[in-house]
Amino acid sequence: MSLLALDPQMKISEKARELHFRSLVIDTHTDTTQRFIHSDFDLGVRHADGSVDIPRMREGGLGAIFFAVWIKGSITGQEAVKRALRQIEAIRRQVARHPKDLAAARTADDIRRARAAGQIAVLTAIEGAHMLNGSLEVLREFASLGVSYMTLTHMLNTDWADASTDKPAHNGLSDFGKQAIQEMNRQGMIVDVSHVSDKTIRDVLAVSGAPVLASHSSCQALCQTPRNLSDEIIKALAAKGGVMQINFHMGFLSQGFRDAEKAQPELWKQIDAEAERICGENDACQILESDRIVRAFVAEGKLPRVEWTTIVDHIDHAVKIGGVDHVGLGSDCDGAEMPYGMEDESSLPRITEALLQRGYSETEIQKILGGNMLRLMQDVEAAAKSRRGNIA
Repeated sequence: MSLLALDPQMKISEKARELHFRSLVIDTHTDTTQRFIHSDFDLGVRHADGSVDIPRMREGGLGAIFFAVWIKGSITGQEAVKRALRQIEAIRRQVARHPKDLAAARTADDIRRARAAGQIAVLTAIEGAHMLNGSLEVLREFASLGVSYMTLTHMLNTDWADASTDKPAHNGLSDFGKQAIQEMNRQGMIVDVSHVSDKTIRDVLAVSGAPVLASHSSCQALCQTPRNLSDEIIKALAAKGGVMQINFHMGFLSQGFRDAEKAQPELWKQIDAEAERICGENDACQILESDRIVRAFVAEGKLPRVEWTTIVDHIDHAVKIGGVDHVGLGSDCDGAEMPYGMEDESSLPRITEALLQRGYSETEIQKILGGNMLRLMQDVEAAAKSRRGNIA
């Protein structure tokens, strides 16, 4: 598709609005879970801060959302398992608190049932396999609790997989890592390669018997950061039936923002120190406070302003390289700095309008909004059934 310039202030046409709200819209990565555990946060109430709550999900036409279970990569062992289980339970409590609006989901059929009932499907993801404590038994426990996908690393290497932002220690996947991938295949748990090194991704693609997900990664060709995917990796992921979900973080969308980050390391130390001073060990608070400070620096001209239309540039590039069947949306809401005009889930219809303006068909747009992710889930589930049938 052509990279037509878009008006950041564009209004949503009736055609786009009608298409958007009859489509299944899936966001495969949000970090709102941190808010669930640090306060009596209620998803049912519209909040003045952050990006995710039921009113804004409804306004954005969201049909399914993945909440990430996350802890710092430096926290390992049984403590990591304990904290992960606590967050899984916190997600369950939010669903139980709002049965009219939310439905717990794990499978593609679960999402369809929730949609038919007028509910938003809530799915759970583990962001970082350091929470396994090196145990396939823990992996199976997570699967039994409804975890849909697991990201193999966060910022740091795990004991068996290399991260994109750490010094290589395993040359990709270790032997145990390959066993873990195969066990995920058996459990019908999606393997997520956002955050991991290119060599790890290649190893995963070689080992996995099911398509692979990049739950929240953008395009390296448009913004040079190890967290984004190279064209080579995008092609390889697509060739195995995988899907990459575009991340909305300004530092993964804009080369100008990325360059400003790298050129001003002291500025980021200042942001981190100020957020920690205000919030202490409250990770959810730190994320929100960092976003506030970043936006203040943008207003002062210390950092460049990044418009939401850059999301569509990354969608265009990913479609060009991997094909329209292999691209979706993984916002990273409540875990990153959102671009201007896409501050929360309520603005998602803008993406549909922009894709129409760039010449995408309705069928193609529906694939990007959620259809591709639903297909990947079906393929992973089918592969798991086949594997279990062969064992039997």
